[in-house]
Amino acid sequence: MQFKTKLVPLVGAIAFAFAAAAHAQEVVKIGHVGPISGAISHLGKDNENGAKMAIDELNAKGVTIGGKKVTLVLLTEDDAADPKQATSVAQKLVDAKVKGVIGHLNSGTTIPASKIYYEAGIPQISPSATNPKYTQQGFNTAFRLVANDGQLGGTLGRYAVDSVKAKKVAVIDDRTAYGQGVAEEFIKGVKSKKAGTEVIARQYTTDKATDFSAILTAIKAKNPDVIFFGGMDAVAGPMLRQMKQLGINAKLMGGDGICTEALVQLAGDAMADNQVVCAEAGGVEESQKSGLDNFKAAYKKKFGVDVQIYAPYVYDSVMTMVEAMQKAGSSDPAKYLPVLAKTNRKGVTGNISFDAKGDMKEGTLTLYTYKDAKRMQLAVMK
Repeated sequence: MQFKTKLVPLVGAIAFAFAAAAHAQEVVKIGHVGPISGAISHLGKDNENGAKMAIDELNAKGVTIGGKKVTLVLLTEDDAADPKQATSVAQKLVDAKVKGVIGHLNSGTTIPASKIYYEAGIPQISPSATNPKYTQQGFNTAFRLVANDGQLGGTLGRYAVDSVKAKKVAVIDDRTAYGQGVAEEFIKGVKSKKAGTEVIARQYTTDKATDFSAILTAIKAKNPDVIFFGGMDAVAGPMLRQMKQLGINAKLMGGDGICTEALVQLAGDAMADNQVVCAEAGGVEESQKSGLDNFKAAYKKKFGVDVQIYAPYVYDSVMTMVEAMQKAGSSDPAKYLPVLAKTNRKGVTGNISFDAKGDMKEGTLTLYTYKDAKRMQLAVMK
């Protein structure tokens, strides 16, 4: 009897040890990176929430990969929209042995980090980086879930000529990979129309600037119909305020970096109705609108705030990555990467499939304006 008494706890301890070991093998770590601190932390938090929402849903439903139930764990890192910090946290995620990475938010952080993920063989899906260079490096691990700057900036340039009927256009960019890239593509789009629209000024600022009086005064003297800004909402808001102070009535156009719900607060009372025209790299056509609306409602219920801009694309990025693991029967990057490259699925942001470079095959754009302090959709375009 004494032998049995000692044996039972021993057997129980061994069983617990095996169970614990089995449990440790069932964890699949997925990294997420965005600017959780700094001027655009509201966008980084929006992205992080999108990732959390997907992970929570998947774990609640139960995920099986290769016949084994797994627990998904999200490892979030902050790159503060800084390229140097981006490479540092990218290496940290590689060292943590994540099976994939969702991010980064900015092109200027996504591009340098992508080399680190590529060298480690870890798939990366950016939900928001639009600079074409990201997928032109020959890295088979790099994917994006939105249209690139060539599509976005070019569409805005053509819209400025065709719909806004602008004859004189001024261009400002913040010298980041994103801002410069989208501004250059905007200029190409304007010139492609060959309608006599003139680019009358080309000015530069930074992504941390707050005073634009010198460049706006120089632009005002040339009486533009449109000022295009390549940059983020944290800079565009104060720029709109100073445009009003200087009596500049031109439309402000920009890409998805300024096309946020937060722009209304950042601009204060400086934004006139229909003054801002911007494009979001993504969007769904009417037949898929209910799915996206349902996501936004569920997001607000979960986090108590509205979607800023990219959260649905982050959510779809996570879902797409995990589905590829399930189809491959493995979370090993080398095994599920080829499956990920052949993705063809419907997400809340529309149809998701990649071309040979990792770009979206059917990248859509949504044009917006602002009226009565609310963002309003103008059109969905491809």
